[in-house]
Amino acid sequence: MARKTGMAPIGSTTKKMAERDSRLKLSHSLIIWSAAGCSPSALCTIVCFPARCAAHTILKVEEATYRELVENASDVIYAHDLEGRFTWVNRACERITGYTRDETLRLRIWDLVAPEYRAAMEKNLSGEMQTFEVEVVAKDGRRVPLELKSRLVYRGQMPIGVQGIARDVSERKRAAEAMRESEERYALAALGSNDGLWDWDLRANRIFFSARWKEQLGAKDSELTDDPDEWFDRVHPDDREHLFGDLSLHLEGRTPHLEVEHRVRHLDGNWRWMLVRAAAVRDADGRAYRLAGSQTDITARKLAEEKLLHDALHDGLTGLPNRSLFMDRLGQALAFQQRRADYRFAVLFLDLDRFKTVNESLGHTAGDVLLVQVARRLRAIARPGDTVARLGGDEFALLLGDFMDPDEPVHTAGRAQEALAAPYDLDGTEVFVTASIGVAVGSRGYSQPEELLRDADTAMYHAKDLGRARHAVFDPAMHAHARARLQLDTDLRRAIERDELRLHYQPVVSLRSGQIVGCEALIVWEHPTRGTIPPGDFIPTAEETGLIVPIGRWALSQACKDAKAWNDALSRGPGVYVAVNLSAKQLVASELLEDVRGALAASGLEARRLKLEVTESVIMEQAGPAALLLTQLKALSVGLLLDDFGTGYSSLSYLHNFRFDTLKIDRSFVARLEQS
Repeated sequence: MARKTGMAPIGSTTKKMAERDSRLKLSHSLIIWSAAGCSPSALCTIVCFPARCAAHTILKVEEATYRELVENASDVIYAHDLEGRFTWVNRACERITGYTRDETLRLRIWDLVAPEYRAAMEKNLSGEMQTFEVEVVAKDGRRVPLELKSRLVYRGQMPIGVQGIARDVSERKRAAEAMRESEERYALAALGSNDGLWDWDLRANRIFFSARWKEQLGAKDSELTDDPDEWFDRVHPDDREHLFGDLSLHLEGRTPHLEVEHRVRHLDGNWRWMLVRAAAVRDADGRAYRLAGSQTDITARKLAEEKLLHDALHDGLTGLPNRSLFMDRLGQALAFQQRRADYRFAVLFLDLDRFKTVNESLGHTAGDVLLVQVARRLRAIARPGDTVARLGGDEFALLLGDFMDPDEPVHTAGRAQEALAAPYDLDGTEVFVTASIGVAVGSRGYSQPEELLRDADTAMYHAKDLGRARHAVFDPAMHAHARARLQLDTDLRRAIERDELRLHYQPVVSLRSGQIVGCEALIVWEHPTRGTIPPGDFIPTAEETGLIVPIGRWALSQACKDAKAWNDALSRGPGVYVAVNLSAKQLVASELLEDVRGALAASGLEARRLKLEVTESVIMEQAGPAALLLTQLKALSVGLLLDDFGTGYSSLSYLHNFRFDTLKIDRSFVARLEQS
């Protein structure tokens, strides 16, 4: 059989073995290849024969054993003559091709081999053992890839046929194709990805950097080596500890993966933000020997985040820190003072005087320009390390930190007022604006930043009460004043409901006739516990809170009723008029015209007996809205009276535009005339 198939056992041994009964038996061992040319498996068959068995019996056993092994081999074992006709195949042929043994023996090998492989197969049929791949067409039409190992068989010097082994490599082919596709996908992904890829061989301490990785740093593919320092030397000094710390944790197996953000230096000298993700490959002992990952340029995202954070903590108009950032820094100053007793700091609270006048007369755009210029001037007088903030509207704040001179906050307030008092150019219009400033000096008595800002705010209002364009340092007595203001506001809201307001009248006497020709209505408050409160003590509060509108409506109605009663009583005389003050808020209230009509109609008072009195400052603040409204009031035959003429930026154009019936010249104006 070995001669027929061209295969022979590697070796065999025969020896005598002693049985327990002391008889001798002959033992023969046979070792063969599982498939010619393939990796061997030692197949040992031990057959024991009595010593009397003849050699031909041993040969028959060898042949039977060998045939069984060949028949049951997983690979196709075949033989064909020089014409390609199969002369012998094992059972595996049917499993792989679908043809039975008998069917195969009626075929030639060329009937099975796919046409495109026939030439290559014929070329490789030389005398030496050849290994090559072909595809055969199975009975059902499937193409099966096979790896062939074959050689010519000779009789003497003449070749008589071919013997070979065919192994189904479908799985190997599929695995190779899957690997190729995977590598192709990886290559395409690396090529098309926006991420840079890197692979660090920890044993050799070399890193593969993809072309995209190098491009992210502004380098060409040939400009960087595989030295890890090409990366690590470019890491921002402030980020190295963080990066190396996270890297060590992952390599030690204490984190499942590496994900860290850090800055690296671009070849143009700028810093770029990178997001690094990686995972280690470990050996059987859990030691990392390879680290592979990606690098994503997140500079744009970081810049956007920084802008969002900046916008959240800064005023969009002036660029100054906003209230949130100011309060945070104020809190830090308080905490620092708790640790260092000699640390001094203070808060300056600034409010622009008459900013509303600029905003409403020149427009909001001009008002914004003014605020930007104010911010610029405050920055100029602040020391390095101080914080200048815009709290909202026309309110600003300065945080002065770590000063030695206890008078420094007052000196700074003076410098601020001097800087802000200089004229402003608003698109060709020269404007003057002042500021009222409250100062609160930090101390260990404060536990919250809100408390310090509150006291600076209180001091600022005290400065306004002193006449504006001033500064005041907070002292505890101001708290009592502030609480009194708050209580006054609360009581004032109930004063109308409780009928606690009264009108007092000042007569207007004609110098020519000596007769009373009219009277001016003054509102007083008959407080249940504080007694009579003059208008100067509560009207400013009513202006701030907006209560002046309902109070003014009540005063108008009551004055018309009283004036009607007087004129009815003085039916034989020329009659008298009543003058009622209008506030700035009333001038912009849409219901004022109807309030006047209603008061006249309800009382029956003639319109000519009513004069509405406005101050020069109110006209300046509400010049636009007031023009139309005063014209409409004039059309009702109501008299118009201008009070405090000469105290503001007087202009004779007011007299022409608003057609006032009466001017009340301020005493200070007359005094200046006498001096000149």
